[in-house]
Amino acid sequence: MAPSFSDDTDSLFNFVVRDGYGVKGMVDSGLSKVPQQYVQPLEERIDKLKSIPSENPPIDLSKLDGPDHEQVGEEIVRTAETLGFFQVVNHGVPVELLESLKIAAHKFFGQPPEKKAIYLKGVSPSPLVKYGTSFVPDKETALEWKDYISMLYTNDSEALEVWPQECKDVALEYLRTSMKMVKTILKILIEKLGVTVEDEKIDALTGLKMVNMNFYPTCPNPELTVGVGRHSDMGTLTVLLQDEIGGLYVKVEETIDGKQKEEWLEIPPVPGALVINVGDTLQILSNGKYKSAEHRVRTTSEKSRVSIPIFTIPKPTEKIGPLAQLVERDGVALYKEVVFGDYMNNFFGNAHEGKKSLDFAKIN
Repeated sequence: MAPSFSDDTDSLFNFVVRDGYGVKGMVDSGLSKVPQQYVQPLEERIDKLKSIPSENPPIDLSKLDGPDHEQVGEEIVRTAETLGFFQVVNHGVPVELLESLKIAAHKFFGQPPEKKAIYLKGVSPSPLVKYGTSFVPDKETALEWKDYISMLYTNDSEALEVWPQECKDVALEYLRTSMKMVKTILKILIEKLGVTVEDEKIDALTGLKMVNMNFYPTCPNPELTVGVGRHSDMGTLTVLLQDEIGGLYVKVEETIDGKQKEEWLEIPPVPGALVINVGDTLQILSNGKYKSAEHRVRTTSEKSRVSIPIFTIPKPTEKIGPLAQLVERDGVALYKEVVFGDYMNNFFGNAHEGKKSLDFAKIN
């Protein structure tokens, strides 16, 4: 039975987090206002009216195979150096598959709570599959309005065996068809750094892959909450499928007359497009030339929303640090070499707080 959401902090936390009902279970119980545990501090709330919509058109990746190859490559590099986010079309992932993914995500989250709760941390039949809510609920002062299922990839047969029945086939196909694009973009970005990197190193930077499905239930007071708080991704490159509702915001920083000015850019959904964003690993590797994008997600009162990211990250044993040729050329290393598993533990051990995760590798 649902707790009284206004009075009892512990019972709400147990209901949503420990018992696996999630935000969806809370909303389905007939919620009319956001519980206090989800009310964000003023500075963390997303004011839609104060954000600016991105007017950057998607990058057409099919042009990489023609006379515009160099121009498209420069465009990818420019956005990786400034915003850390760009949208792509003609990316090689069938549009029908993207539609099937959204349907599969709604199907998974539309199941009864007990069907999803079998994948809760500590009881999930496989360490490769985890269902949960928010980001690090035990560490957060305000919870995030999001439920998710996370599927770690080792190989096809294991994915087909342990990933949830409702979404495993489309999630695996999404991963499979996206990886060629990821490798192409990564090779362009590394090549434009003016360094030589072996194919084995490219493979190592995407040695682990994870497909997540995020579910943002309708929210009675979206102005008080966030779907995901300010953060950058820890990995190399992230591929993201948005649905038509949108709600993704990226931070833009510029210095004007010596003063730092911050704005939030809304990334509007483009039919058939995928969003690509730079992660911390690539910022470290490029010695700060490429910027991992600080981003966040707004909730909506209109209808439930899904998004489906693929995170490509190094294996935990991989050492990451600025490429030696860059350090030699720059004359200084901005980051120290770290074992990625240590970086990952730090990332998942703290609540979202902008790009603070990068401090773990920064040389002060």
